[in-house]
Amino acid sequence: MTYSVLLVEDHKELAATTGEYLELCGYIVDYAMDGNSGLNFALANDYDALILDVMLPGHDGFEICHQVRNNGKSDIPILMLTARDQLEDKLEGFGSGADDYLIKPFDFEELDARLQAIIRRHKGELNGKSLIVGDLEFDPKTMQVKRDGNLLKLSPTGLHILKLLMRRSPELVTRDELEKELWGDMPPNSDVLRSHLYNLRKVVDKPFEQQLIQTVPALGIKLVLE
Repeated sequence: MTYSVLLVEDHKELAATTGEYLELCGYIVDYAMDGNSGLNFALANDYDALILDVMLPGHDGFEICHQVRNNGKSDIPILMLTARDQLEDKLEGFGSGADDYLIKPFDFEELDARLQAIIRRHKGELNGKSLIVGDLEFDPKTMQVKRDGNLLKLSPTGLHILKLLMRRSPELVTRDELEKELWGDMPPNSDVLRSHLYNLRKVVDKPFEQQLIQTVPALGIKLVLE
């Protein structure tokens, strides 16, 4: 299957080599070299994924991601490219709605693998009845999550993690299982999963009195109603 992607990168040489590699892999690639045109392209076209550099003239990658998620109301898979590898930067990226984070310099094979993973996950069909744990409800048909009647706003990756935790509840899901489900055989470093779990807890648990997501040190995560 051929996928269409938008690459927003202001480094011309890197953009050219990345675009050429992706086209050789069978992708249809659009290119923008600044944040303003990148945002316009992202909102005006129906891509299978976005690849966003963080440091861009005009809107930066975080702002593009935020605008696509909030103003565009889109759950398109978004992969961030950056030379900034601090945990705070990753948290900001995931907080703005990114699905994955790739640190420069990167291998093109890994870029392709991560794109394939987030696109397949996004296009995967969700079947069956709503998942319910206590006052938390996940409707797989509408992809809406509610807790105590309140609609929760999660990133696509957050939704995928929550779906797995709710399906397995109250059983433990190991970190290896989560990483395998999200990224296949090429998981990123541990900070990426930790960042997604931090943002998931912030939405699902923090505003409520009862905490559902529990960490079992050195083993994994479980979602359980005590």
